[in-house]
Amino acid sequence: MKPIRIIMYAMLATLLVLGLFTGGVVVGLYIPDRIVSTLSLPGLNTLSSSTDKEKTISREELFKPFWQAWDLVHQEFVEQPVNDEKMMQGAIRGMMQSLNDPHSSYMDPTEYQQMSDPLEGEYEGIGAVVDVTGDYVTFISFFPNSPAEQAGLKPGDMVLEVNGKDMTGIDGNLVLKQIRGPANTEVTLKLKRKDQDEPIVVTVKRAKIQMNSVESKMLDGGIAYIDLLTFGEKTTDEMKTAIKTLQKENPKGLILDLRNNGGGFLNTAIEVASQFMNSDVVMYEQYGNGEKKTFNTIPGGIARDIPMVVLINGGSASASEIVAGALQDTGRAKLVGEKSYGKGSVQNWIPLDNEEGAVRITVARWLTPKERQINKKGLEPDISIKLTDEDIKARNDAQLKKAIELLTTK
Repeated sequence: MKPIRIIMYAMLATLLVLGLFTGGVVVGLYIPDRIVSTLSLPGLNTLSSSTDKEKTISREELFKPFWQAWDLVHQEFVEQPVNDEKMMQGAIRGMMQSLNDPHSSYMDPTEYQQMSDPLEGEYEGIGAVVDVTGDYVTFISFFPNSPAEQAGLKPGDMVLEVNGKDMTGIDGNLVLKQIRGPANTEVTLKLKRKDQDEPIVVTVKRAKIQMNSVESKMLDGGIAYIDLLTFGEKTTDEMKTAIKTLQKENPKGLILDLRNNGGGFLNTAIEVASQFMNSDVVMYEQYGNGEKKTFNTIPGGIARDIPMVVLINGGSASASEIVAGALQDTGRAKLVGEKSYGKGSVQNWIPLDNEEGAVRITVARWLTPKERQINKKGLEPDISIKLTDEDIKARNDAQLKKAIELLTTK
């Protein structure tokens, strides 16, 4: 058992260090760009008692019950041999759950790979952005023309069953794993929908999902339109290309559509906001000790003067709210549509050694330039317009029409 213990100690130490002191935070999922050496952290090998600050407990003493339980399982459990790797993963999962934070969690290698896929431009599934932190997996938004959208799924739908299996109490990441799957296969979902008493059952045929970050065009009246679908690795370059192409048409104004954009990388959000903002602060990160980190605009933005309006709705989350909140607070653009989702906490996805998966740890909450807290609150639009079911069926985009009206009136 000694090699296993050494590995476990090393992994636990790494978790403690990385979870508290990593930099390069991103929104949604990704990995930090900096690791602080354990040598620079005084007191890491001792823990203060909650009742007596002068009393310290060595790590070896603290983990005696853990190793006793570990040895008892190997000695007494009826089905031998036990799977040490699964036990190790279970220990990490339990540690993350003990934090009582829905956004802090552990993923095994397979789950982490599946969660990493969507921002890389292509994956197989139903084409939805979900919230896995509640009692049930909840759909936030859908990619255009995706199987989920074509099947009639709606933001706010909660997954009660997958292929006839009850998902009550099942970790959201595991539920997501069952929803996704190879192209041309089907998944049947029982859903709880807002304003409906009885659950509905929907069967969705999975497909290979191609995810372009940016779609753009010129609208009538000389208005440029950019639909930003996600904040991925290639988004900034795609955004700049779209802006430059539209600028050749000498637009009178610009509409940035962030509806149903579930977020992505933090650095991409800063880069995107910097294309439009003249002021310095894009957002703040606020840590548990009250410390704040400022994220400023990056010089060289190419659309800082054109009049603009931003569209948001309940599917606008995370990185979308960073951009929309910054543009609203600085007076750069008005927000039109519906209240955003309200995802304002910051997580680090930190891969573990030897490809043993990753841990996601909430390290901070972010604030808008006016230091507004968005988490669980969302952004209120300057002009609130709700799309009705009748609007959607008739393809009447009243929110887009209002944005065009604002820009043409100016």
